[in-house]
Amino acid sequence: MKNKVLKGVPICIGTSVILLIILLLSIGFAVTMGSVDISIKEVYEVILYKLFNIGDSSIGIGAVSDVVWLIRMPRIVLAIAVGAGLSVVGIIMQAIVKNPLADPYILGVSSGASLGATLAVVLGIGSVFGSNSLGIMGFIGAFGVSILVLMTSNIGGRSNSIKLLLAGMALSSVCSSFSSFLVYISDDSQKLKTITFWLMGSLSGAKWNEIAFILPIIILGIIFFTTQYRILNLMLLGDEVSITLGTDLHKFRIIYLLITSLMIGLLVYVSGMIGFIGLIIPHIVRIIFGTDHKKIIPIAALLGAIILIWADVISRILIKGTEIPIGIVISIIGAPLFVWLMIKKNYGFGGNK
Repeated sequence: MKNKVLKGVPICIGTSVILLIILLLSIGFAVTMGSVDISIKEVYEVILYKLFNIGDSSIGIGAVSDVVWLIRMPRIVLAIAVGAGLSVVGIIMQAIVKNPLADPYILGVSSGASLGATLAVVLGIGSVFGSNSLGIMGFIGAFGVSILVLMTSNIGGRSNSIKLLLAGMALSSVCSSFSSFLVYISDDSQKLKTITFWLMGSLSGAKWNEIAFILPIIILGIIFFTTQYRILNLMLLGDEVSITLGTDLHKFRIIYLLITSLMIGLLVYVSGMIGFIGLIIPHIVRIIFGTDHKKIIPIAALLGAIILIWADVISRILIKGTEIPIGIVISIIGAPLFVWLMIKKNYGFGGNK
């Protein structure tokens, strides 16, 4: 048993290194790809000048510089943050509720974000936030519903995974009903198109100032959950087993939900609703590397970042002159993978075979 454990550690470290190299190569290739034809030489001249002040100052101004540095690079960095964040939050949510179908939005977060966005677009609530009103209201809705789920699940006794799921489903239904009602009474087709596009997810609004605020929080969240691998491993075993081992999961569950809610709210704010990443990536990683969270959290973060970078590239270049919502691309890729996971006989959630 000891040899098996020791043998598994280098494999995970090696995989992480390989994925990190692939991530760096993906960044290098993705920045050269887009609907606007720019030579690879020009792309890297701009990047070298912006990062290290190498080259002529004229490189840092003009249309080419704006496309590379203000449009493509922010999207790539945001794709890394969103892909890594959603993948890790998906792992945490599946452990918290002990449910293989859990994803970052399972506890009513998606419905809360949808309601917030719908209120912003249809009724103009949050207009004080200006052009960011839709994203900020989505963040408020997502985070607010997460807090309500947590409070509701603790009514009449301490929360557990089942009560969290039931509270999430109930509040999700309420939020969805209100959103549907607002959409039904709205007669502005442009507003409905705006809501639909946001709900499908997009990285087109990536801005350096927002990334500078959100990226460190996502990285800190991933690092924090990596240090919590022992508790997360216990969560997969259940509350009864953990209590017999001397650990009460209740307080950890609350802390983890608050942190994941903050991470999801921020990601919803900058990218809208992007599904499947937080559901599929955790299962792919568990199939290959087992259920030890110490190993799978860093790997899932890197894999999620890589996949979202290329999904964003596809959404930008598949149809010249237009952009497909990234949520559609992810669903097209994710649905077949999900079916494959269901028919695979040698994998069970929690590592059972």
